[in-house]
Amino acid sequence: MTIRLGIRPASAAKGPRLLTPPGVYAPQYDTDLLIRALQSEPISGQTDVLDLGTGSGALAVIAARMGARVTAVDISWRAVWTARLNALLNRASITVRRADLSVACEASAFDLVVCNPPYVPAPAGQLPVRGVARAWDGGADGRSLVNRVCDAAHQALRPGGRLLMVHSELCGSAESVDRLTDLGMTAAVIDKAQVPFGPVLQECRAWLCAQGLLDDGTATEGLVVIRAEQP
Repeated sequence: MTIRLGIRPASAAKGPRLLTPPGVYAPQYDTDLLIRALQSEPISGQTDVLDLGTGSGALAVIAARMGARVTAVDISWRAVWTARLNALLNRASITVRRADLSVACEASAFDLVVCNPPYVPAPAGQLPVRGVARAWDGGADGRSLVNRVCDAAHQALRPGGRLLMVHSELCGSAESVDRLTDLGMTAAVIDKAQVPFGPVLQECRAWLCAQGLLDDGTATEGLVVIRAEQP
């Protein structure tokens, strides 16, 4: 059997060289948008960064290259081993652990949390417990994991700490800003992009249209980066 690995070349704009085996989320437009936000943050050797749902480890590697002390977590063992491999490939010092959100987010332990959570609204009755869909399936409204990330980041951040999170406008940027604000954080959308539909949205397109989340003629998806700061 031949296993094909996606290989992402290194560049200043696109990030590090990464291996992405089947079943691990390959960096796409949303990753690049979040990398751009990450590279605008003040980071030093004293900055503790948590990459929630690290996938390939792309964001963790970037943060480590910027000098941060990085912890990366994912619920998928395949993603954990992939992130460890990519850390070695890029000579980045990263602690990679298998953990759920509730376990990973130790109280007031981090200065910066970055996350590209599963956010695509999906017709399944419950979140998948295995397989590649765990990387994108956000439940019926796309917010099952997004809401948890908001709550977990609030718990994990030190005073003055920041959250950077990317997700689709399909699951509601205003809802994320409002939830973070209700938690006492200062939150705003800091970046946006319109990108072509990928394979997942193409597959879910008919259902999304039936739910009124997409118009039949829509060919692009709106992505947002949300930044929230702990008081």
